[in-house]
Amino acid sequence: MNRATDVMQSMDEEAKALFDKATEDIVRLQVDCGVDIPSDGEMRRENYVHYHCRHLAGFDFSELIKTVLREGAYNAFLPTIRGKVSAQAPFLPDDWRAAQAATDRPVEITMPGPMTIMDTTADAHYGDRRKLAADLGDALNAEVLALAEAGCKYIQIDEPIFARRPQDALDFGIEGLERCFHGLPVGVTKVMHMCCGYPNRLDNPDYPKADPDAYMQIAETLDGVADQVSIEDSHRHNPPELFERFQKSSLIVGFIQIASSRVESLEEIAGRMREVLEFVPAERLIAAPDCGLGFLGRELAEVKVRDLCAAAKIV
Repeated sequence: MNRATDVMQSMDEEAKALFDKATEDIVRLQVDCGVDIPSDGEMRRENYVHYHCRHLAGFDFSELIKTVLREGAYNAFLPTIRGKVSAQAPFLPDDWRAAQAATDRPVEITMPGPMTIMDTTADAHYGDRRKLAADLGDALNAEVLALAEAGCKYIQIDEPIFARRPQDALDFGIEGLERCFHGLPVGVTKVMHMCCGYPNRLDNPDYPKADPDAYMQIAETLDGVADQVSIEDSHRHNPPELFERFQKSSLIVGFIQIASSRVESLEEIAGRMREVLEFVPAERLIAAPDCGLGFLGRELAEVKVRDLCAAAKIV
């Protein structure tokens, strides 16, 4: 190897060591807070969608296209699909192993779903959303199966766009989700998450969230496709009839807000848990934040998660 190659390899090894340490720290923090199934914290991801797209064939990151996102919520420069999308060498098993090494509790790995990838990239190749969703589902399935083979027991597909575009979810999104999980062996829990949208900053109550009725529109069709379905509830409580529409899937319900600096009291969190338990049996209810905690910062996120776990134990 020449000197330039030696330097690059040294930088790669140093970066990996830093990411591994950050992952270890965040997994152990979650466990210390009382989380039963921690995640890897997505410490390696510059963006939770594009990190995955960089590992798929068909994506061009050299020429970005300015696009309006989330029904006009904001603009962004996006990578472009310029060829058939397909899987390449698996990469998430290494992320999972680094996280799992930090705890004896099962670590969950998440990845973006087909519709969410489609909404966060520009298509210059397919011109057929159903076909693109199918190819993305097949490509993601390769990574899902690789994770399962590595030993990961909780695999989550994030599809916030289901809540933004419920008709698309019904037309082809749920089929794409099924493709992601195809062939998954018994003993691996299929999880899907659909939040209602991130604001562009903390404490921005006017951010346009998804239609309150979106969950209701797709609940019955989605029920049973995943073993666990994750929904928001803290920022905007769901009606009782939504919970009643899920008869097969367990529900991961958000009991703390992720875009508000206000810290919910134990009594407030526990009270809402008791209300939801009137409609969802305890064996099918899992407590969680509404979505990811990136806006909160470490200290505020830790306070909220500790309270969430303490409230769950009380209830």
